[in-house]
Amino acid sequence: MRYQLYYWPHIQGRGEYVRFALEEAGAAYTDVARSGNGTGAMMKMMGSGKGMPPFAPPFLKAGNLVIGHTANILLYLGARHGLAPKAEAGKLLVHQLQLTITDFVLEVHDTHHPLGPSLYYEEQKAAAKKRTEAFWKSRVPKYLDYFEELLAANGGAYVTGRRPTYVDLSLFQIVEGLRYAFPNRMKAFEKEIPGLVELRDRVAARPNIKAYLASERRIAFNEDGIFRRYKALDV
Repeated sequence: MRYQLYYWPHIQGRGEYVRFALEEAGAAYTDVARSGNGTGAMMKMMGSGKGMPPFAPPFLKAGNLVIGHTANILLYLGARHGLAPKAEAGKLLVHQLQLTITDFVLEVHDTHHPLGPSLYYEEQKAAAKKRTEAFWKSRVPKYLDYFEELLAANGGAYVTGRRPTYVDLSLFQIVEGLRYAFPNRMKAFEKEIPGLVELRDRVAARPNIKAYLASERRIAFNEDGIFRRYKALDV
């Protein structure tokens, strides 16, 4: 089966976490909106008015199934491609961790858009500066220290043991994204999370991920995505 991934064509965004899982699994997939009239097809699916159309991308078409929301898609892919434990308790734990990552991703977005996406960053600079200071003072340590402690307590190469899950792939993207958006702040903070830095390097060295990162399929970070580099927020 060839999967069809629907997401915006010029940003990594929330779709990138799904791409990492598909790439690591070596699964055949089409990034629909990145070719032809794919974006139009994506919008048509969301606005079809028939059945239960997806609310927003990313969503994945797998045969007759249409699965929306990043964590929900990863729950599906993880069970089918060895990217989650086989036991139900393990599957639920990994899903729980991914939902925590989802919460953190929203907080990352809110550093540059604390007043909402309907306003440009330039219209909320003061609020963004205030939000970013709070983000780095309390939220980054709260989230990343949690995952650092999980790695240390488990004693494995990955969060849940010797085998990688989609959560490990997502944590790679978190570290990479923070390095891009906040290079100065992240450089200073990385000494607090050596385990996550090593995890990032371990994931980057995996053959399928390494090939993906070097390919044209990997969209570069940019100021339209979730992780955005604004100098005023990185001091």
